[in-house]
Amino acid sequence: MQTPKPSSGLIRALGSLWAHRWFSLAVLVLITFGSWLGLRSLLGPEVIVEQVKRGNLVKTIVASGHFETPYRVEIGSQMAGIVTDVLVEEGQSVKAGTPLIRLDAREVTASVIQAEGGLAQAEARIRQLNDLTLPAAKSVLAQAQASLVDAQNTFDRTSALFKNGFSPNSALDEAQKNLDVAKAQVRSAELQVFTASPGSSDYVVAETQVNQASATLEAARSRLTYTTISAPRDGILISRTVEKGSVVSTGKALLVLAPNGISQLVIGVDEKNLSLIALGEKAIASADAFPEQKFEASVSYINPSVDITRASIEVKLLVADPPAFLRQDMTVSVDIEVGRRDNAIVVGTRFVHDLQNGKPWVLAVERGRAVKRPITAGLRGLSDVEILTGLSEGDQVIPSLSGVVTGQRIRPILP
Repeated sequence: MQTPKPSSGLIRALGSLWAHRWFSLAVLVLITFGSWLGLRSLLGPEVIVEQVKRGNLVKTIVASGHFETPYRVEIGSQMAGIVTDVLVEEGQSVKAGTPLIRLDAREVTASVIQAEGGLAQAEARIRQLNDLTLPAAKSVLAQAQASLVDAQNTFDRTSALFKNGFSPNSALDEAQKNLDVAKAQVRSAELQVFTASPGSSDYVVAETQVNQASATLEAARSRLTYTTISAPRDGILISRTVEKGSVVSTGKALLVLAPNGISQLVIGVDEKNLSLIALGEKAIASADAFPEQKFEASVSYINPSVDITRASIEVKLLVADPPAFLRQDMTVSVDIEVGRRDNAIVVGTRFVHDLQNGKPWVLAVERGRAVKRPITAGLRGLSDVEILTGLSEGDQVIPSLSGVVTGQRIRPILP
C-alpha cells in the first residue's frame, strides 16, 4: 500500500509559511496577547484583598520620657567641717544608716569630754549634799536639840530656886542666856538641814547645774554624730560632689540619693490626646537601651496645666515592679492603653477611605465588582479600625491605594 503524497498546493502553502515564519510568529503572539487583554478586560484585573475578620483591638498613645523616683533626697552636712573620708561611690546602693562621709571630729570630741567633766562635777555636788552636807546638818541639829533640852532643864531648876530664894538673880540670868543660845543653835541647825534637803534653794541650784551639764553633754554628743553623715534610707546614690579634704558647710548638698521603692515614668503627651488619658490606665513601657524588654506601668498623675512651649501635658506613670536594668533618668518609650475592643469587626486603616473627615467608606467586593460601602468607624488603633456598621465578618475589602474605582470588575485574590 503506497503512502499518499501531499498535494502541490499544500506544499506551496507550507513553503510560503516557512519563508515568512517570523512574521507568522508575530501575528500569533499579537493574536494571543489580544485574546488575553480581552479576557482581562472581561474578568477585571487581579487585586489583593483582605477578608474582614473579628479580633481584639487596642488603641494606644505613644509617648517618650524618662525614668525616675518620685522624689530624691539631697544629703548634706549639719555642721561645718573638713571631710576626712568619703566612704561611698556614685551609683552605689546603700542601706539606711550606712556611713557615707566622715568629718574631722577632734574639736567636737574635746567638747564631749569637757561636757562629761561638767556633768560629773554637777552630779558630785548632788552627792555631796545627799551624802555629806545633809547628814552633817542633821547631826548638828540633833546635838543642838539635846543642848536645848539641857538648857531648858537648867533654866527651869534655876527659876524654881530663884523663886524660893535659894538662887541669886545672876544665876537665873545665866540660865536664861544659855537657853536662848541653845534655841538659836537649834534654829540654825534646822536651817542647815533644810538647805541641804531636796527642794531647798541649794539643792535646786545643784539639780539645775546637773540638768544644764546633761544638756550640754547631749548637745556635744549630737554634734559628734554629725561628723558621720549616714544614709537616711535605702536607695542608690546618683550624684556626689564631695571629696576627701573638702571644706563643707551646712545647707549644701554633698550627695543625692534616689530612694528605693516606688518608681515612676515621666512623659509628655500631646495635648490633643488629653481627653483620652485617665488615671489608672495601663501602659507598656520599654527603655530605649533595652527595647525588647517590656514592663508594665499605670497612669498615676496628670498635670493640670499644659506646657505652652511644647503643647504637651506632663503625665506620670507608676512602675510597681521596675526591672533591674532601669537607671535614673533613662529614656523610655510608653504605649498607654486608652481603649480596647474584644471580638470586634476590624479592618486595617489602609482599606478605609476618608477616615478623618467623618464620612469613611470602603470598597467591598460584590459579585466580582468593587462596590462603595459607607461605614461607621469605632475605636481606632495604630493600624486597625473597628467597624460598627457597613461590613460583616467574611466580607472582602480592597486597599484604598489599589487604584480600583467604584463599579470596576476585579478578580480578588486573598494573600
